[in-house]
Amino acid sequence: DAMMRPRARPAASAQRASTRAIGSRAMASRAIGSRTTRARRATPTRALRNFDYPEALLFDCDGVLCETERDGHRVTFNKTFKEFGLDHEWDVALYGELLKIGGGKERMTHYFDGVPDAEPWKSVTDPEARKELVKKLHLRKTEMFLELVNEGALPLRPGVKRMVAEALEHGAKVAVCSTSNEKAVQGIVNTMLPEYADRMPVFAGDVVPKKKPSPDIYNLAAKTLGVDPARCVVVEDTHIGCTAAKAAGMRCCVTKSIYSEDEDFSRADAVFDCLGDEGDERVKFHQLTTPGDFW
Repeated sequence: DAMMRPRARPAASAQRASTRAIGSRAMASRAIGSRTTRARRATPTRALRNFDYPEALLFDCDGVLCETERDGHRVTFNKTFKEFGLDHEWDVALYGELLKIGGGKERMTHYFDGVPDAEPWKSVTDPEARKELVKKLHLRKTEMFLELVNEGALPLRPGVKRMVAEALEHGAKVAVCSTSNEKAVQGIVNTMLPEYADRMPVFAGDVVPKKKPSPDIYNLAAKTLGVDPARCVVVEDTHIGCTAAKAAGMRCCVTKSIYSEDEDFSRADAVFDCLGDEGDERVKFHQLTTPGDFW
């Protein structure tokens, strides 16, 4: 027994050394875990949420930026008809029906096709001549419309300027996508949002072959801006506009306008009466995250 005792001491010593080594590794592991946890806790929430913000906020123009349809476009269409000696007048109800056709030239063509025995289709029968006449009418109508815009007769809808500012402040791109004449849309942006006009590109008019409800205008905007359609939020006011946005794979918020109050917005991601000015907001930019308050 006496001879065996000295041999037991090194084994016990080795065991104690092994235990100390394991303990040291455990302590080191806990220290690393603690530092990692502290680092995670120190990460600002804002930095994490930036990945969820929309890359772009895309506005329709008519009925979204301004209530242009009833007291702007309709009025100047009628003035143009009168100036050209055409016995047509679009009242508020009729124009509401015609808005189902996207684009001013397309709208006039659709209407004239429905009354072929009246001027101008009664006298102008050649398809190319009809197309040229409609272009001429629409050009004059656009000039009259811009006069109204420059007079400040068509104010911005509540919350538009606020939302544009919030989007740009958060690093999102902002643009306007419309079926209307490019000069008319650019005129509204330049006149009503001059401080942001150089950062709000306009995609409008005949820049794409197919107008809303086709998604072409929104596809073009996403490609040009270099953004992912799935991370774009569109602000629209009509069923055909909402359809175009959803067909492009984008989120769509609807702000109902005078003419679109009773339209079907079942495909919209959110529906409001307006965006709302500061202090009376219906939605703020930071609520448009994915996931967020509305999706």
